[in-house]
Amino acid sequence: YDLIIIGGGHNGLTCAALQASRGRKVLVLEKRSTFGGLAAGEEFYPGYHSVGTLHDTASVRSSVIKTLDLESHGLKRSPDKMAVFAPQQDGPGLLLFDDPVLAREELAAHSGTDAERYVEFRAFLGRIKNYLRSLLAEAPPSISPHGVGQFLSLLKKGWGLRALGRETMYECLRIGPTCVQDWLDEWFETDVLKAALASPGLLGTWAGPRSAGTTALSLMQMCTSERSIIGGPAALVAALVSVCKSKGVELRTDSAVARILTEKGRVRGVELADGSSIESSLVVSSVDPKQTFLDFVSPLELPSELGTAIGNWRCRGTTAKVNLALDGPLDFACRPGGVFETVRVSENLEEIERAFDNVKYRRIPAIPHLDIYQPTVLDTSLAPSGHHVASVLVHFVPHDVEGGWTDERRAELLEVCLDR
Repeated sequence: YDLIIIGGGHNGLTCAALQASRGRKVLVLEKRSTFGGLAAGEEFYPGYHSVGTLHDTASVRSSVIKTLDLESHGLKRSPDKMAVFAPQQDGPGLLLFDDPVLAREELAAHSGTDAERYVEFRAFLGRIKNYLRSLLAEAPPSISPHGVGQFLSLLKKGWGLRALGRETMYECLRIGPTCVQDWLDEWFETDVLKAALASPGLLGTWAGPRSAGTTALSLMQMCTSERSIIGGPAALVAALVSVCKSKGVELRTDSAVARILTEKGRVRGVELADGSSIESSLVVSSVDPKQTFLDFVSPLELPSELGTAIGNWRCRGTTAKVNLALDGPLDFACRPGGVFETVRVSENLEEIERAFDNVKYRRIPAIPHLDIYQPTVLDTSLAPSGHHVASVLVHFVPHDVEGGWTDERRAELLEVCLDR
């Protein structure tokens, strides 16, 4: 093989398809019996199918879909950017559109000032969107460049920021290190609006809305968000598997990698858990950096500073997942009869910050922040006729909960989620 890829998640499959398009003979090794990783769906109750652990597909880049021609392999995007519903206990809730014209009436019901400010807010995002997307489309430049090439790369990124205009450049430099609560407080007065805007940038992080740097995370999310994929992450994986097969990629499941084989500082293949080995002079890992460098690679083959840095890297999960099989769509008392694909449940940033406080002390939050996706609004094949599936991400649940995860603690989390 010219290339072995460890891990058959959506990133590994994307890499495999791209490299096979360039004429390489590619092998993908997946530990589980199915492909997809965090994007893998499954039948979690008879007749009801989940869409993957992390259910948001709005960050899948159009350029990748076009390059791999995924639409010819069954991938479908929603016809329009879906609005997000943020319910309230004592209020009408907020159906939030990206388009300020569509959002005006909903926002005006809460604040006429915010309806006007939202136009300016979206205009600012429009000015910086292409620049931020370009940062994510390339390898990041070295912030302490060595050599002319690295220096020019850093200079190019700096000039791209300057080209946005002096005022926009200064604003980006000012707000980048700030917390998202302070930034949104400058723009708006409606609590439920600020909570709905901040939520996606906090997903999976060890950070609340008052944590430094969360404005940058939120900006990245807002500027890269596109139309979602019908059927969620599982539909993306199905299309990626199809395109990999069409390009001659060899896909193997139930193939756990034990270690990456090296000789005199160079990769020579991988050894599987069953003791067999496969040769290749190039190995790509799509599993996490800690497992890649500390478990798969001999410490004798790692530069000491890299091994130390990876060992000290903190990667603490803060998101739990609940899948619900429903006999109808979720119904909200503040908006009876409304059927929404995406729902974010937190009425204000203070509530989200308090939920984050719990994860610091390894507690299950009493009032969790919920991110809900109902894929059956657009893809009815995931549940029996007339029925629905709800994919619920529960924010700020510690992976190392005090006392450990037992059946009783999981039941407690479920009840907290359902009560919410």
